[in-house]
Amino acid sequence: MTIALELPEIEIFRRDLDRDLSGRKIKSAKAESMAVLEGYRNRKQFTSQLEGRKVASVRRAGLHLCIEIEDHYLVIRLGPGALLRRQRTKEATQPGTELAITFTQGGQLRLIDPAGGSQVRVVSAETIFEELPEFDRLGLDPIGEPISWTDFAGRVLSRNALLKDLLCDDSFIVGIGDVYSDEILFVAGLRHDRRSDSLSSQEVRRLYRAIVEILHNAVKYRGTNLEDRPFLDIWGEPGIYQHHLSVYGRVGDLSPRSRAPILRTKYKNRWTYYCDTQV
Repeated sequence: MTIALELPEIEIFRRDLDRDLSGRKIKSAKAESMAVLEGYRNRKQFTSQLEGRKVASVRRAGLHLCIEIEDHYLVIRLGPGALLRRQRTKEATQPGTELAITFTQGGQLRLIDPAGGSQVRVVSAETIFEELPEFDRLGLDPIGEPISWTDFAGRVLSRNALLKDLLCDDSFIVGIGDVYSDEILFVAGLRHDRRSDSLSSQEVRRLYRAIVEILHNAVKYRGTNLEDRPFLDIWGEPGIYQHHLSVYGRVGDLSPRSRAPILRTKYKNRWTYYCDTQV
């Protein structure tokens, strides 16, 4: 089963697209089907909102990519297994390509989503929070803006949640899933089933530092490319952070902390990886 990308990978897409697309004018757009078009009667209703507009910037709200096109945003939420690619216009179309945006200069941006689980729509800048109310419910964004230690500690200790649930809750912190939650908890030395309000001040500080360290390093190493969660950047290059993972997917390997085998357990129908030193 393919799992969804997490915050570092979406941030890598954002940075690369912002550098590459800003200032480019959209010549045309083609949607292969209605699979990823959210709230449209037909494909032309969607593509007509893009043609002739110029890209100003590429922003991010949680795991949504927001491509600013004059007074509107093209909002993309990638589904499991979906990728974005910059390709030449004449390059062969890859199976599963749902959307191709052609620029007057500089080829195409293609959304490749064999499972059709992505969501794409154009919204007005004035009404974006009305049309996408989930933006108002997003939690802390440790890559988008620095996290205040005092704010973080207060939020953690005011909750009574299992730590893995808390880290994977977008209303607490955005964009963390199975891969990075396991890595964060390992670095912090905390078990996935610890209650958040049971942490000491020192443990909260370790968790805080682990979140910042893991997510920023994952961006630095261009994302994590795994068999069940492939990641290629917009140029088709794979991330390399998988070579730096301490516990995720490494059951039976020796823990870098204790030299005992890494363990795994079923947690809400998914595997969770950890070391016996986590408490």
